[in-house]
Amino acid sequence: MRVLVFLSIIISVVACQPQQQSSTQTQSQIHAVTQQNNERLAELLPIDDQQDFIDAKRGLIAQAKGIVIHNADNEVIWSTDNYDFIQGDAPASVNPSLWRQETLNRIAGLFKVTEGIYQLRGFDLANMTLIEGKTGWIVIDPLTSKETAKAALAFARAHLGEHAVSAVIFTHAHMDHFGGALGIVEQQQIATLPVIAPIGFIEAATSENIIAGVAMARRSVLMYGKNIEKSATGQVGSGLGKMPAYGTFGILQPTDLIKVTGERRTIDGIEIEFQNVPGSESPAEMTFYLPQFKAFMGAELLSRNMHNLYTLRGAQVRDGLRWSNFIDQALQIFGSKSEIYLASHHWPMWGNDNIRELLVKQRDLYKFIHDQSVRLINQGATAAEIAHQLTLPESLSHYFPNRGYYGSLQHNAKAVYQYYMGWYDGNPANLHPLPKTSTASRYIAMMGGREKVMLEAEQLWQQGEFLWLAELLDKLVFAEPDFQPARALLVDVYQQLAYQAESGPWRNAYLSAAHELQFGAPEKGIDMSAFADVLMQTPIEKFFDSMAVRLDAQSAADLTMTVQIRFTDLNQAFDLNISNGVLHHRPADSEQPDAQLSLTHPLFIKMLTGNAGLKDTLFSDDLQTDGSLIDLVHFFSLFDKPEGRFNIVEP
Repeated sequence: MRVLVFLSIIISVVACQPQQQSSTQTQSQIHAVTQQNNERLAELLPIDDQQDFIDAKRGLIAQAKGIVIHNADNEVIWSTDNYDFIQGDAPASVNPSLWRQETLNRIAGLFKVTEGIYQLRGFDLANMTLIEGKTGWIVIDPLTSKETAKAALAFARAHLGEHAVSAVIFTHAHMDHFGGALGIVEQQQIATLPVIAPIGFIEAATSENIIAGVAMARRSVLMYGKNIEKSATGQVGSGLGKMPAYGTFGILQPTDLIKVTGERRTIDGIEIEFQNVPGSESPAEMTFYLPQFKAFMGAELLSRNMHNLYTLRGAQVRDGLRWSNFIDQALQIFGSKSEIYLASHHWPMWGNDNIRELLVKQRDLYKFIHDQSVRLINQGATAAEIAHQLTLPESLSHYFPNRGYYGSLQHNAKAVYQYYMGWYDGNPANLHPLPKTSTASRYIAMMGGREKVMLEAEQLWQQGEFLWLAELLDKLVFAEPDFQPARALLVDVYQQLAYQAESGPWRNAYLSAAHELQFGAPEKGIDMSAFADVLMQTPIEKFFDSMAVRLDAQSAADLTMTVQIRFTDLNQAFDLNISNGVLHHRPADSEQPDAQLSLTHPLFIKMLTGNAGLKDTLFSDDLQTDGSLIDLVHFFSLFDKPEGRFNIVEP
């Protein structure tokens, strides 16, 4: 029993992601206002400009067609043909600018960027880049999962020959750029392979989302549209790429950390000059320049879309001014000598004038959002007011790499407000507001009841007042969640907002909300064993930090207790102390804890991932207990066991 209780509360570093639901979502007809708005945008932008399509197809060696990638359970985690419906002109159900972006993002295969540099695109959310060194390939950013990285490398070898992997470079600490590392490296290589990364990489890579990981993972399902069908009325991509591949994830420990801008390395005969850009798109990130190729690798400091200062899944906001300053630094260091730009997402760019334009306009994009948002803050505007007021100058907004395909001007402006001002807008009415579950029914009652609200809603629908309708019907759904007419109309409203959205994550969020109104929250999550290789590299202390935020303080309010956990193979031990409804952890120094649990690190990870069952634990030589078993069981019963499938669009 002691082990089962321990298992049930041990903290999952990467929260469960819901699996695809098979229910077919009802789709509403295209509203006239939606069609008009999309047509108006198509007239405003040079949608037919072909230069991006020329660049995206340039150097194609082999198109990726008919490639289906499975996980260990033989489930399909990636198909290169999933988005074959994206061709021709934009349908009325997709913003024409987003359709253009996703048409470009579906161009998949192996590409020759220049002599000695190749890219694999369309095998995952991100790109894998290969640089030909003296003895093999230097692999840059090996995708999200072991399965997709392995398939991509095999595809490259089929067309370029059986090159070995001579080094790995991680540009930054997000899963879609390191999670596939163990798919490209043989086990016997790991001890000797050069692995280059920015300083702070392991800390950022293994710690991101650990504290609020359950909530972030739940919300990421809406952001990426994981549970909605891929179609012209469903998920078409995320702007940054299509979506992450949910396979098996791993990581490699860096052997060489880039600490400051200007550091140089010669890796397998290739000279590289690095720029360290921490706290831009990732807490640990770097770009670099390849003098031999006159090529600048921009990582995600630069993208062919506006990026996120705040990401819809939830995260700490990013500093737009810092981001802009790093781009300006790259412009000063690399701008005059770069003839090729390539990055962790999207397609490359050729020509110094084009690259300098990208650097200048993305630098000015983030600085404009920062400076003008702060200007309006100082005039007393709230976050919502700024988001509705702010408009980019045409010189920035008509440049396709600045369009809000992933981030958006609206939610990035709110991120600037949050960065400086936090959640409070200064109005005392908003200082301690009641939760929606308490106020929704009161609003509906004061508006005359649900029938009157629905009559008004039908008129608003005819007028195409979708944003106001979403707010109104959301209150009615929270007041009376079983009232089907309100749910059905809100589904229609969310779909119209999705069909107009230029941002892939906005579209996905609206369509996912409509899906959940019809079919409910996700039913279960993926197998945590997919993260075992990442968890093995995660500092033990991070698990205890996560345990602390799951302590039920009411149940523990009057308790004072110390439990000691010893990792017998690591020669590490920790005291977990509860007092005043708070959990603290520190290196063990208690000589008489109330209870002690001793186990090996691999068994600990097996318990985290659910791979260690009753027989593996109760009868394992790798686990022992000392002291009071009653105290041990009581201790572990005090922690929440969040499932990560809570409701979002209904109470």
